[in-house]
Amino acid sequence: MPHFLFLFTILSFSFFSQEGPERGFKVKVGDKVPIFELPLTDGDFISNDDLKGKVSVIQFTASWCSVCKKEMPHLEKEVWQRFKGDDFILLGIDLKEPTEKVKQFLKDTKITYPMALDKKGMVFEQFTIPKAGVTRNIVLDKEGNIIFLTRLFNPYEFKKMIEIIDKELKK
Repeated sequence: MPHFLFLFTILSFSFFSQEGPERGFKVKVGDKVPIFELPLTDGDFISNDDLKGKVSVIQFTASWCSVCKKEMPHLEKEVWQRFKGDDFILLGIDLKEPTEKVKQFLKDTKITYPMALDKKGMVFEQFTIPKAGVTRNIVLDKEGNIIFLTRLFNPYEFKKMIEIIDKELKK
């Protein structure tokens, strides 16, 4: 039995590692956030410069993504409603969908955090390798450095992300 526990521990650390090609990221912890500017669903624009001075989470999503739909209520309740304010922003970025579809998606999921539109997927491609899956979060410190990466919706990783956000906001 001890061998099984050891193997499980090693595999768990490997699975939850922040980097590596199996995660589908081009960026890694310690990198600066790539430069971007995108329209929001309300018609305003947001860029990486708007995130400076705030602890930020960039969430990539799409209405057709079942894992995204599973994660989004947790992001709304456990992250956005808990931390929203002057020093924090959760920015959803919808991948390759028209504005009206995204607005309906937000209404259906009862999401209140800001949502940007990456209609051609060019911003998503700055963060990910080609054909990478959409469900992912990127946590940034107040200087725009990447401090945590998530892929899919894993309760352990999600809890770790919340701990990192809380710790970063207390600095």
